[in-house]
Amino acid sequence: MSTLSSETSASDANNRSFWMPGNYQRTVKRTEDAFQACNDIVACFQERARVERQYAQQLSEWSNKWKPVVDSTPLYGSLLKAWQCFLSSADRLANLHGSVCRSLVSEDGNQVRTWQRDSFHKKLFGGFKESQDIDTGFARAQKPWAKKLKKLDKARRAYHKVSRKEQAAKEREAHAQGNPDVAIDKQKKIQEEREVAQQEAEKVRARYEKILEEVNRYAPRYMEEMESVFDQSQEEERKRIVFLKQAFLSIHKHLDVTTNESVKAVYSELNNTLLAIDEQEDLRWWKNTHGPGMPTDWPHFQEWIPEKKVKKGKKVVEKKQELIEKSVMIGGVRVRSLYDYVGQETDELSFKAGEEFLKIEDEDDQGWCRGKKDDGWEGLYPANYVEVV
Repeated sequence: MSTLSSETSASDANNRSFWMPGNYQRTVKRTEDAFQACNDIVACFQERARVERQYAQQLSEWSNKWKPVVDSTPLYGSLLKAWQCFLSSADRLANLHGSVCRSLVSEDGNQVRTWQRDSFHKKLFGGFKESQDIDTGFARAQKPWAKKLKKLDKARRAYHKVSRKEQAAKEREAHAQGNPDVAIDKQKKIQEEREVAQQEAEKVRARYEKILEEVNRYAPRYMEEMESVFDQSQEEERKRIVFLKQAFLSIHKHLDVTTNESVKAVYSELNNTLLAIDEQEDLRWWKNTHGPGMPTDWPHFQEWIPEKKVKKGKKVVEKKQELIEKSVMIGGVRVRSLYDYVGQETDELSFKAGEEFLKIEDEDDQGWCRGKKDDGWEGLYPANYVEVV
């Protein structure tokens, strides 16, 4: 049972061998398979590009949805900046994934398409010139071999046929010998039939061996010609593999955001913003903006000042009461703002946290100073909103 199975397996392997007639077609078909693989690669990563685009859109939609909520949140200071940084990071990542989408389509997809167009030349009636050239080369190399194999197979079958005939004659002769029921003349005739079968088998065997010798003598030439065509096919396949390897590496480069410096910058900035959350600074800002640290015009005696009469038609402009006594500073003192401040009146300064400018007048009894920005703009500001540089 196992012997029969082993012989069958060996026979199947031989029938599948590259050297057997027609089995080179798998190698020929490799060209068409590579062309289809290019189509599949482009389609695959175009779909991935759509995923990247949809992700970018979803990031933008998420950020836009939550911006109004975050802007109106009761959170403030560094905690508010941290939350806002999540949204700005999403906007930057949306741009990044949008660029990944464009790269997959315009760079990688076009690169594969261009190479495919240059490497595969379609024939008028179907197929490709490259696969036809390989097929023609194999067919030309295998044609004499196939004929010889066919001739050898015919000789083998003829030899096996006469061998069975000879074996049957030998068995009849062995059965007749010593059998009293078989006449002497009959035994002699059976013997003559066995001799004729034996002679015929020897003659057919000699022809079979001669043809086999011719086949074996031709085999090296056949192998050389087939391997020559196969090497051409291998070289074409090598070029395809090398190109597709580079194409895959290019796709990987575009998809691998872990090495992208802009992504690193996004998350580094986000991390730094989160680490910069300072409860003490936020509490101090709240105290100075909405708590006891706010500048207040405490009650004091105010002298009555008669209103100035103006001509009819002119607009009366209200201004903040200037200090009666001001200490004018020569050259001014350089200060840095601790918080954002938006002036409520036209004679007040507006500035961002960290901005520097000159203090040109000392603080009055209401907690106001006069400052001058580098662009020449002057105005009042809360004294406790700045520190001396």
